[in-house]
Amino acid sequence: MICVEEVWKSFGPQEVLRGVSLDVPPGEFMALVGLSGCGKSVLLKHVVRLMEPDRGRVLVGGRDLAALSRRELEATRSRIGYVFQNSALFDDLTVYENVAFPLRETTRLGEGEIRRKVMSELEVVGLESAEEKHPAALSGGMVRRVALARTLVRDPDIVLVDEPTTGLDPIVAGTILRLFASVHQRRHLTGILVSHDIPAIFGIVEKVAMLHEGRIVALETSAEARASRNPMLAQFVSGDPEGPIQDIQSRREPPGRTLPLEMENPVKHPGLK
Repeated sequence: MICVEEVWKSFGPQEVLRGVSLDVPPGEFMALVGLSGCGKSVLLKHVVRLMEPDRGRVLVGGRDLAALSRRELEATRSRIGYVFQNSALFDDLTVYENVAFPLRETTRLGEGEIRRKVMSELEVVGLESAEEKHPAALSGGMVRRVALARTLVRDPDIVLVDEPTTGLDPIVAGTILRLFASVHQRRHLTGILVSHDIPAIFGIVEKVAMLHEGRIVALETSAEARASRNPMLAQFVSGDPEGPIQDIQSRREPPGRTLPLEMENPVKHPGLK
């Protein structure tokens, strides 16, 4: 379903992706882990062609995204749900209006059908009574649930989830992750979940891929990852400050170097806000 082939991406002199290859079969939910700033979000954005590789290619459903016409690309994007790290809700719209937005923008459904679909998804995430609230009145966990409902309302085949629990306390984070697990089990979605919630994510995904220094350095089942023999993945899972990752990090650029602006704030496609 998702095939990343030898993708390279640089921002000025900084190489972020250095020949990344990754396959996600239909119906499989995969975790993408790695150090902060290693390029996980950059890789996700290539899967919806919010960014284009310098070299290599990305295929979705067997089709090379770079070869698609605008209309074909929009049709492919309509199959992909994207939960952004900051949720990207519209502050001036209510919960209901935020979830209804992609249906109003990309479909010809009548308001009656839109309401049916929106309220159905709000019920799934436990927010049917919050439809008239604005994002500022919601807790962090509620904001993430609204973002998930907005993603699911278009009935996507593929879901890309970028750090859904950042800034949440452990109990709320666990609730959000269980909600993703429930949705995946019920809908058999293909997906990539970027997360640092180790080991909680092992109960959600089938496989774990680790991105480091611009390459995939480990790809294991969840069971294998729990007690991985790969020294980098084992260190990441255990949180041990001593190990091969420390050795590599010590040779990187000094603290204080920020990511290029293109990595932090790529242009978002209107239909994926």
